[in-house]
Amino acid sequence: MAQYAFELLPRAEVLLTALKTFNDKRYLNIFLFGISSGFPWIMISSVLSAWLKDEGLSRSTIGLFGIIFATYSFNFLWSPLVDKVKPPLLGQRKGWIFAMQLCIVLLCLGMSQLTATYDLYYVAFVGLLIAIASATQDIAIDGFRIDCIDKDDKDGLSAASSMATAGWWTGYGGLGAIPFFLADLTAWSWPDIYLLLAAIMALLMCATLIANEPLIDREALLQKITHKTNSSPVVYWVRTTLVTPFSEFFTRNGVKLAASFLLFIFLFKIGEAFLGRMSIVFYKEIGFSNSDIATYSKLLNWWVTIIFSLLGGLVNIRYGIYRGLMTAGVAMAASNLLFALIAQTGPSTSLLAVTVIVDGFTGAWSTVAMVAFISLLCNRAFSATQYALMASLSVAGRTLVASSSGVVVDSLHGDWSLFFVLTAAMVVPSLCFLYAIRHHINRVERG
Repeated sequence: MAQYAFELLPRAEVLLTALKTFNDKRYLNIFLFGISSGFPWIMISSVLSAWLKDEGLSRSTIGLFGIIFATYSFNFLWSPLVDKVKPPLLGQRKGWIFAMQLCIVLLCLGMSQLTATYDLYYVAFVGLLIAIASATQDIAIDGFRIDCIDKDDKDGLSAASSMATAGWWTGYGGLGAIPFFLADLTAWSWPDIYLLLAAIMALLMCATLIANEPLIDREALLQKITHKTNSSPVVYWVRTTLVTPFSEFFTRNGVKLAASFLLFIFLFKIGEAFLGRMSIVFYKEIGFSNSDIATYSKLLNWWVTIIFSLLGGLVNIRYGIYRGLMTAGVAMAASNLLFALIAQTGPSTSLLAVTVIVDGFTGAWSTVAMVAFISLLCNRAFSATQYALMASLSVAGRTLVASSSGVVVDSLHGDWSLFFVLTAAMVVPSLCFLYAIRHHINRVERG
C-alpha cells in the first residue's frame, strides 16, 4: 500500500502541467457557488447541533434532527423542474440559485426569532425548509458546474470538482468557524448567530449576480434524444421532463451497470456519514470547547481540505478517478480509527489536529473524485437532473441512515471508541465494490 500511495504522488513537471488547467475564470464562479452550497449545512448541522446540545437535548434527539437532511436524498424528485423551468430573471441556473439563496436568508431571519426550549417543533420545521431551499440550490449549482465545462474536457471536470469541493468546505469549515468563536467569546446566543448567517448568505447572493450564465442549448440536446410524437404538448412536456432524464441514464449504461454505479455511490460514504452526524456532540462530550471546535474542526479542516481538494484534482487529472477513490477510501477508514483513539485519550488538541488533517484529506480527496465521477456519468441535456439523482444517493447515508447515529451511540452506552471502529468497518464493503467495478469506471473516464 505504501508503494501504491507513493506512485500516486505526481512529479513536479506533471503538477505544473496540471495546474495550468485551473487558469480559467470559470473556476472562480464554481468556487464561490461551492461556498454557497456548503454554508447552509452550518445552519442545519453544526450550529443547530451545538444549539440543541447546549439546551440539554439527548444524543438520540439531536441525531434524529438529521432526518431533515433527507431532503438532499430526495431532491432528484423535483430536479427535472430545475432543468426545465426557466425563472424570469438571471437565466436557467443563476435564476434558481438566486431565488433559493433569498429563501435561505429569510428562513435564517425566522430561525433567529425562535427558542429551542419552547419552539422546538418550529425550529425543526424551519430547519427542514432551509434544507429544501439548500438542496434545490445544489441542483442548480451542480448543473451550472457541469454546463460550464466541455463534455470532452476530462481535466476540466476534475479541476471543476476540486474548486467546488474547496468552495464547499470554505462555506462549511471556514465560515463555519465564526459561529463557534462568537458563542465562546461574546454574549451572542445561538438565535442571534442566525442573524449573522443570514447576512453572510446575503453577501453570497452578490456572487450569483456577477457570474456568467452557461450557454447551453438544452432543447437542441433534448431533440437528439427524443422526438416529438402525436401526443399532446402536455404529455410530451411531462415525458421529457420527468421520465426521459432517468430512462436515458439507464438506457445509455445498461440497467445492471447503471444500478452498480448507483449502489457504489450510496455505499461509499456511509461510515463518514455516521461519524459526521455525531462529531459535534462527540467533541462537546469529550471536553473540547467551542473555540477548540472552531479552530480545529472548522478552520484547520478548512485549509487542509482546500489543499487536498486541489491535490486531489491534480491526482485525478494525472492518474484517474479510480485510484483517487480507492486511496480516499482507505484513508477514510484510518481517520475514523483516529477518532476512536481520541475517545480513549480525552481532549488532546494535538491529537485532534492530526485527526482533522487526516479526516480533511479523506473528505476532500473522496469528494473531488466522486464529484468528477458523477459529472462524467451525466448527459448535458439533463445535467442537473442526473447529477441530482446520483448525488442524492451519495448523501443518502448522511441523511437517512446516519440520522440513527445517536441511537447507535446510546445503544453502545456512550462507547465512542466502539462507535468509531464500527464506522471504519462500514468503509470496507464499498472498497470491495469499487474494486469490482474498476474497469467500468476507467472505461467511462476514457469516454
